[in-house]
Amino acid sequence: MESCKKSDVALENELFKSVYDKTPDYIKDLCLMDFDNKGEFSFILKKEHLLPYDEKNNPEGLNLEEWFAGYAKEAKVSTAGIRGPQNILYPQDTRFPINLVGIVLATLAKALVAKEKYPDKNILKIAGREVRYNSDKFLDAIARIQAANGIKTIVPKDRQTIPIWLASFLAFKLDLLGGEYITSSHGISVKNATKDLNSQGSQYLPEESMEFVEKISEIFDQTRKNGTYEIKISASDNPLIDERVMEKLNDGVDLYVEYLKSGVAQKINLDLIKEFRGRIVIENVGGSAYRTLSRVLKKLDIQDKFTWFNTEEDPFFHSIGKYDHTPLGEKAFYDYSVDATVISKRQDGEKFFPVIETLHYDEKLKNFPIGTAVLITDPDHDRLTITQTEAFDRIPYLEKAGIDYIKLDEKTVLTVFTANQAFLILMDFWAKQLKAQGVWENHPRFMIKTTASALSWDEWAKHNDVKVINVPVGFKEIANIMKKVELKLKKAPQKEVIIDDVFGNSINLGVSPRLLFAGEESGGMIMGSDTFIKSLAGREAIAMREKSATEAIMVAAALISKLSACNKSLSEQLVEIFEANNIIGRFDTRVDIAYYNESEPDINKLKEAKIAGEAKRTKNDLFYLTMAIALKEGVMTLENIKDVLNDAFKSLIFDGLKSVKFVGDGTYLEFDDKYIEIRPSGTDAKTKAYAGGLDKAVLETYAGAMGYYSGDRTPFHKKYINDEFYETAKNKAMDYYLKFVEKDANNEKFVIPDYKF
Repeated sequence: MESCKKSDVALENELFKSVYDKTPDYIKDLCLMDFDNKGEFSFILKKEHLLPYDEKNNPEGLNLEEWFAGYAKEAKVSTAGIRGPQNILYPQDTRFPINLVGIVLATLAKALVAKEKYPDKNILKIAGREVRYNSDKFLDAIARIQAANGIKTIVPKDRQTIPIWLASFLAFKLDLLGGEYITSSHGISVKNATKDLNSQGSQYLPEESMEFVEKISEIFDQTRKNGTYEIKISASDNPLIDERVMEKLNDGVDLYVEYLKSGVAQKINLDLIKEFRGRIVIENVGGSAYRTLSRVLKKLDIQDKFTWFNTEEDPFFHSIGKYDHTPLGEKAFYDYSVDATVISKRQDGEKFFPVIETLHYDEKLKNFPIGTAVLITDPDHDRLTITQTEAFDRIPYLEKAGIDYIKLDEKTVLTVFTANQAFLILMDFWAKQLKAQGVWENHPRFMIKTTASALSWDEWAKHNDVKVINVPVGFKEIANIMKKVELKLKKAPQKEVIIDDVFGNSINLGVSPRLLFAGEESGGMIMGSDTFIKSLAGREAIAMREKSATEAIMVAAALISKLSACNKSLSEQLVEIFEANNIIGRFDTRVDIAYYNESEPDINKLKEAKIAGEAKRTKNDLFYLTMAIALKEGVMTLENIKDVLNDAFKSLIFDGLKSVKFVGDGTYLEFDDKYIEIRPSGTDAKTKAYAGGLDKAVLETYAGAMGYYSGDRTPFHKKYINDEFYETAKNKAMDYYLKFVEKDANNEKFVIPDYKF
């Protein structure tokens, strides 16, 4: 038995020791498949593996049936890949949702589905990863399983890291059948996931995931029937694992730069960046953005305008977001994730940014001038948080504007813009750049946004004659709308394009519309292009299918340069946009309610806590969801709902409530002066409460009270919602969601081309 892994970082060492101590010996001794063996070999799945471990009666038990039940459940609702915690030291530990055996089974199932759909075809996929624990092992397993099944896998040389948006871009640009990307975005260090990319480069919708989930079920049935099931793993140097293509394409950087130059990296933006006299800081959390983004910036000849923090790759993410105590002050390893916008409270009730606190900007920025912008990107480089240093005496201005800040020293604060604020500034700037080039009027403009994103985006859009399509949370939902628009443009290019949003509104985008912006409040965005983006085989898209921090950085850098020339801050620009566009809903907030410590290394405690937390999450969700469905079906009136809410929340007032709607993954409450959305996590025991409107203090009060509500059914609630309706509401909601997804869906079958690269 090997000894515990060691780290020079005290907190990481504490994590390693805790995981090692709480991993039983039978897991440590497992050797199911040895990927250190570079030759061909087979893993024999046994029926014993499907059942729980028992030292005497089933010492080979892996409890895969229980693992699969959880995996299949998540596949139905996942917003961003099937993700979960893993045993970072022993990746074959099937007690955890993400494990090597599960990766192998899912990869095999996807390969079998692909071969059935495209018999006797030359199937190509891409596989990529960022820096998380075991990502390199998972990538190796995916490539070798696919090769063993006759599928060519394109990987970077030496299977190095690439961003998610690059894997997505290449899946579309090279006309691949899709891809696999290993990441858990900005989630905690012990989490991992596979994001399944389809031939469009967008994440699988639930129905696509269910195809391979059914195939895993078939594999298990055969294993039960025959006792065993052989899974072949190819040699590591199998010619179907292809590093040559990525090496020849410079990992796709050259193609991507060409794409950027057709959009956000046009001359009008590049010239501004090149004129900038200062330096913009890129905070490279996890380190994996540097390898690709540095080459993009060099290719655009703007690399000297940026300073980098954290260029080395580190699965512990440079200790960012990590603490040796929980929010309650208990002594334990605790991970707040690497989402820079997360807000928590200290024991004395003071609000603070736990992730940014661990970035140590009080030291790292002390020699940088006031006005320095810091662009914070996550490990898979798809999200961006924008911050900027300002003078200490600006605090009253920032507070009035609803802009959060952190005190760095007696002279300096760091403004922290929510994505709602930052992206409003970027979309406004890009619209002005299009107008300056004289191309704005060439097409009607529209944006795609999630319901949880800012009201200010809708207001700005209305003021600028930009149509808005609201969708559920998740970039795959945004990509699904793109594909619907493209199908209508293809079938009837001279007709008005009309698309239904998740609120049930039909949005007329006009004739030959173009996407200005697509994004979500969690920090992901993309810009469209006036010319269609073409794949090598001639497929056309109005925009790429994955959010890209690189696109956001291009627009942000050009704007920062322009503002710097007139000595204006981003906060001043935001307020100016509010005023110029008569925006009323200037404020927003988000409350994240986690019902357990995701970093708990004892899997049994973790499972128990998660199950208990999921029950709390579901109770909270059903309290609101049932009323939204009841209103839709005529079981309740709006006045009935007001009665229920006024009774349940005595300190809040619901008289101004205008509508309550199910929006695909949460319940959206629209008021005269604000909105509140309560959304259960589809992947974890968490609730998210979003709010936007006129008064930040009011928004925080409503979002906090409603997000943390127990979900207990009051007599008023029971008066209108009977037990049967309550129990079936989730299924009804799923039916409504699928109708939205499927209406006008672009289901054109992908045709595998004759590859010439």
